[in-house]
Amino acid sequence: MRHGDPEPAGMSAEGLHYLPIFLAVTGRRCVIIGGGEVALRKAERCLRCNARVEVIAPALCTPLARLAQAGRIQHWARPYTPGDLAGAVVVYAATDQHAVNVAVAAEAAERGIPVNVVDTPDLCSFISPSIIERPPLQVAISSSGASPVLARLLRARLESFIPAAYGELATLMRRARAAVAQRFPDGRLRRRFWERILLGPVAELMFGGRAREAEARLLAEIDAGLPSTAAQGEVWLVGAGPGDPDLLTFRALRLMQQADVVVHDRLVAPALLDLVRRDAERIYVGKERDQHTVPQEDINALLVARARAGQRVLRLKGGDPFIFGRGGEEIATLRAEGIPFQVVPGITAASGCSAYAGIPLTHRDHAQAVVLVTGHMKDGQLALDWRALASSRTTRVFYMGVQAVPVISRELIAAGLAGTTPAAIVEQGTQASQRVIVSTLAGLPAAVADAGIRPPSLLIVGEVVALHEALAWFEPRTASE
Repeated sequence: MRHGDPEPAGMSAEGLHYLPIFLAVTGRRCVIIGGGEVALRKAERCLRCNARVEVIAPALCTPLARLAQAGRIQHWARPYTPGDLAGAVVVYAATDQHAVNVAVAAEAAERGIPVNVVDTPDLCSFISPSIIERPPLQVAISSSGASPVLARLLRARLESFIPAAYGELATLMRRARAAVAQRFPDGRLRRRFWERILLGPVAELMFGGRAREAEARLLAEIDAGLPSTAAQGEVWLVGAGPGDPDLLTFRALRLMQQADVVVHDRLVAPALLDLVRRDAERIYVGKERDQHTVPQEDINALLVARARAGQRVLRLKGGDPFIFGRGGEEIATLRAEGIPFQVVPGITAASGCSAYAGIPLTHRDHAQAVVLVTGHMKDGQLALDWRALASSRTTRVFYMGVQAVPVISRELIAAGLAGTTPAAIVEQGTQASQRVIVSTLAGLPAAVADAGIRPPSLLIVGEVVALHEALAWFEPRTASE
């Protein structure tokens, strides 16, 4: 994969090692080897899912013994022996004898049974996540074994954001699924109906403890159907920011989770695409220097066509769509074609990259003005008002200027800006791979070439760059991390 190419959706630099699934265990045999406190926790979890729990151990801790006496689990009062796992749907090895745990894991692997060996990840075919329960709703959180404490911390934080009434709401929706499927045979309209329910009065009534009113309102909504506008498509022009997913706006994230199709640029980081609804169609229309994957006119036509087909189209752009993002051209086309649209601003690269590099764009002692400039060259030329750009006490920020660094340096110096003026280039700004190269205006071309800087990068020229060393705070990962 070349530098700058989009990664397939779902990929990350570290990768994921566990497939998150929910296993059906109701009425099925779950075997636990061991009789201590850890085995108790595993048994209680399986019992909550109505599994048929069998515990194999010479002796049981008191709470497990009580469960056995009450007939809730079956206890085999002996050590594990090969063959004990036959017919099991899942196995837990929770003894304090490593050799026994190894034997259990080996038999489970031979039989193709998922096995969890407590505190021994190398022997596990699955790990147990931290669980938030709002029956029938479950939220599972896992750190892939990296930090169970972190998973539990996240669970504790999420507990306060997920009211208990969500479980009742899920139960109500399950009862109404057949009626909704009959009323809305089109899957797209059915999804929009449920989104309308979850974001509207039905959910609020349930959260307010008015379950009967919520059910009555839901039945009324099913009878009424969707308004005619619900079948109409729309385009959402959303700024994805400079790369760090934490810099997305709440509104952007909400629309990313609702879109039917996402049309995205090269500058949209893979981590941001991971936040788009999983089943949304993804269309890459990225542009690179001298290589346009899809011409702008075709992008405009694509947005119109998909919206007219009734889809909710997310036009996801790196940075802010109205700052060197050609967003104005796209919404002009949508307006002319009568397509509804929304615009969601994003943090532009100048703000995000400079902040993460510790370079304030304005400063009382150094710069009272900021100029955002495109560094995109045409036929090897960059037609700018260089004399105006060379004015003092100004910070100049060049977008798309990596290839133009020699031209920018030469022309600004020719226009009167001192070659000793501090200058910096920020590569992959706000991301874990961020690099900041600081030099002077005269020395920047050589510094950029020596460092092998590639797009996306941002060039900052001005006295404020001298503050970088003192104000830098962001610590990106090194290549070895």
